[in-house]
Amino acid sequence: MTSASIKSASGPARRAVVAAAGAAGLSVALTACGGSDDDASSSSDAAGTSGSTGSTGAASTGGGDNAAAGAALTKTADIPEGGGKVFESEKVVVTQPTAGTYKAFSAVCTHQGCAVKSIADGVINCPCHNSNFSITDGSVKSGPAQKSLPEVAIKVSGDSITLA
Repeated sequence: MTSASIKSASGPARRAVVAAAGAAGLSVALTACGGSDDDASSSSDAAGTSGSTGSTGAASTGGGDNAAAGAALTKTADIPEGGGKVFESEKVVVTQPTAGTYKAFSAVCTHQGCAVKSIADGVINCPCHNSNFSITDGSVKSGPAQKSLPEVAIKVSGDSITLA
């Protein structure tokens, strides 16, 4: 008798299954931090002013955002002066840099596509690689991100903030 391995012809080899599972996991991990500094979504194409509070915004370029025009986001009282709030499901961050002035930006970091998570000390923070962006204009305050957060158009009407 020999000690040769017996391979089943009915299914893939164990190594092939393990390799495929590893490749799938790597693909998911890379997608989560996917994107690049050259994304088309980091450009803005139109600026506008709306409402009587002096709020400004730029038209969103799409870029995979889930934000839908006309969607109610929040009340003005929920956005602290000198701070802001992240709306994860809409992928939007709304800030109030000065009293009565509201801004909105994509909540997707321009470095590698992670979601920004918090606003503190006048900056929007991305936890993945510690990029920080200005609450006033979305510009990079510290990297590794090299491009500003794209502006998202909002409308302030009374005490309500909606996507424009």
